[in-house]
Amino acid sequence: MKQPTVRIGADRSLEHQRLPAHCIRPQRRTPQIASLERMLRQKGLHSVCEEARCPNRSECWSRKHVTFMLLGRVCTRACRFCAVSTGMPDAAPDPDEPLQVARAAASLGLSHVVLTSVNRDDLPDGGASHYAATVRALKDEASAVSVEVLTPDFQGDRRSVERVCAASPDVFNHNVETVPRLYKRVRPGARLERSLDVLAHARRMRPTAVVKSGLMVGLGENEEEVVEVLEHLRRAGVDSVTIGQYLRPSRHHLPVDRYWEPHEFQELAVLARAMGFAQVASGPLVRSSYRAGDAYDEISANRSAEE
Repeated sequence: MKQPTVRIGADRSLEHQRLPAHCIRPQRRTPQIASLERMLRQKGLHSVCEEARCPNRSECWSRKHVTFMLLGRVCTRACRFCAVSTGMPDAAPDPDEPLQVARAAASLGLSHVVLTSVNRDDLPDGGASHYAATVRALKDEASAVSVEVLTPDFQGDRRSVERVCAASPDVFNHNVETVPRLYKRVRPGARLERSLDVLAHARRMRPTAVVKSGLMVGLGENEEEVVEVLEHLRRAGVDSVTIGQYLRPSRHHLPVDRYWEPHEFQELAVLARAMGFAQVASGPLVRSSYRAGDAYDEISANRSAEE
């Protein structure tokens, strides 16, 4: 059986010598972080915060905010920006995982839960039924909780998108990640058109939900290309968008082409809002699920004010 390729960690001292100050966030070890780690291990759960080496983990976990990663730790794709291990998964989805996630979210007192996963191209529905089961388990455990799903592209299978949407997630998120010119190098196995169709179909299936997407900068794109992707996202019906700086997880990943300045992220946010996005998070350390609950609350409050 083929073993997963484990991504080797970066030399952090070397990486930090190269990082501009606005791309560094101090990492603290707190009792809340240690407690959350123990709970995840005890329940056999995974978080993208750990697997993708998110720079915001210390801040988020200190607030008991965690993004659950479903369907195991091994991804069937090999995106060259991502720190998650790749290979062929050697196990079927854990049938107990939806309930364990729901119980973990309840024990943490989460009011907004974010679910993501590895790509599972080895499964007939790409893991869509597992997403749906987890959303339903969360709603059964705490009916007032809002649930955000950050899904793969399901290889463009609209039936998988429909299966997830049938569970009534409050936010449907799927990241386009980069501009189309860079897809072959950055995101092999994916296409911008396919991702846009996933988002547009989610909008049709869940007209009252928030539809969300995100992309990274610093991989070799230019501002015009980023603006064009934002325009595509608006046409697909996306309400909420995140834009963050790509940070190289290790020497085995794509190098950073350049570090965008904070004022450039602010300018992108102004442009995106002018296009009609209801919520925009744009900054060097912004990630898809960073303060996701706050973003959802902002859109919900604005919608209520308009009614």
